[in-house]
Amino acid sequence: MAYKYTESGLDNVFLENGFTTHETPYGQGVSIEDTEGLHQAIGRWLISLPKGLTGAELRFIRLEMELTQKDLSAILGSTEQNVRRWEKAKNKPILGPADYLLRALYSEFLGGDGDVRRMIDRLAKLDQLDRAEARLCDTNKGWRVNDPALELLHA
Repeated sequence: MAYKYTESGLDNVFLENGFTTHETPYGQGVSIEDTEGLHQAIGRWLISLPKGLTGAELRFIRLEMELTQKDLSAILGSTEQNVRRWEKAKNKPILGPADYLLRALYSEFLGGDGDVRRMIDRLAKLDQLDRAEARLCDTNKGWRVNDPALELLHA
């Protein structure tokens, strides 16, 4: 018998196997094997669907990337209130650039080498800097910004 995996925050995910049931003092309990792998499989499935991500699906992906609503809003060029509103409308699709960008970020997040995680962290902080100062050096490869954090962008 399949197990409806509502703990994911999604109401359309069922597990055929990979779980065990057991009795607890509070009733029947469920233990799931390889939760991290399960969540990655769910995320891959979500971003592959040919329909707009719903608010519940956006929330699932946001949590998998360990982002706050504020951080995600900064990355998407939106507001924290918009992200909150999208997530609250659990079954309503999010269409357009926010949907596409979230899919691309999550895809890279899953298969990347950590550069995307660093990029996400930087993007989330874009609106937190009022003034920047550039320090440049003339090198044998031309002028370069002397900032190790920026070197990762151009590597």
